[in-house]
Amino acid sequence: MGRAYQNRKDSMAKTSDAKAKVYSKYGREIYVCAKAGGVDPTGNLALRGMIERAKKDQVPTHVIEKAIDKAKGGGGEDFTLSRYEGYGPGNCMVIIDCLTDNANRTFGDVRLCFTKTKSKIGTQGSVSHMFDHSAIFVFAGDDEEAVLEALMEADVDVSDIENEDGKISVFAPNTDYFKAKQALIELGIADFDVDEIQFLPQNTTTIEGDDVAMFDKFMDMLNDLDDVQNVYHNVDL
Repeated sequence: MGRAYQNRKDSMAKTSDAKAKVYSKYGREIYVCAKAGGVDPTGNLALRGMIERAKKDQVPTHVIEKAIDKAKGGGGEDFTLSRYEGYGPGNCMVIIDCLTDNANRTFGDVRLCFTKTKSKIGTQGSVSHMFDHSAIFVFAGDDEEAVLEALMEADVDVSDIENEDGKISVFAPNTDYFKAKQALIELGIADFDVDEIQFLPQNTTTIEGDDVAMFDKFMDMLNDLDDVQNVYHNVDL
């Protein structure tokens, strides 16, 4: 599971190299988190985690504050989550998460990415059953047993736990995110290297030949779309 997660991080590093795009995506996610759960990070764990991630990715403070201030107002954009699934170049499996204020526009834009790379957009559930929707936490530590005990006492259904090079990685169902994070905080863990919910492929695939260039084009096209927040795939990079 850890390797699949690393593949995902490598992919994001490759396709999200424009700072302005990263700032925009974080600003939108922070706005949505704050509007849904409150603007106080102390009582909104999702917002707190998003702010910590943004800071680790060197998003300026004024971008974060602007998104939170925007959420304090009664109006503003009404973003909704749209998720698309399908088969990309080389028949790889892809899940695309978007935050959009116009679902018809976003669907058209995403479908064009599939069409122009000879890929096939699918129906909801067509590939997501081949991914684990997981909460992931990575932090410094070496007492794996103490961490596992704390999570089990909090009734967290731990999927996997790894201890390597002074870092502990915890994987749990996405529905246990808040329980798991609270248990880890109460254990005294204050700084997370990774604090995310994402889709991890149950199996990976390799692509070859012309499919490699087409896959790169596909990922570049998706990441150029303002509404696209995250792209998950099962390609072994």
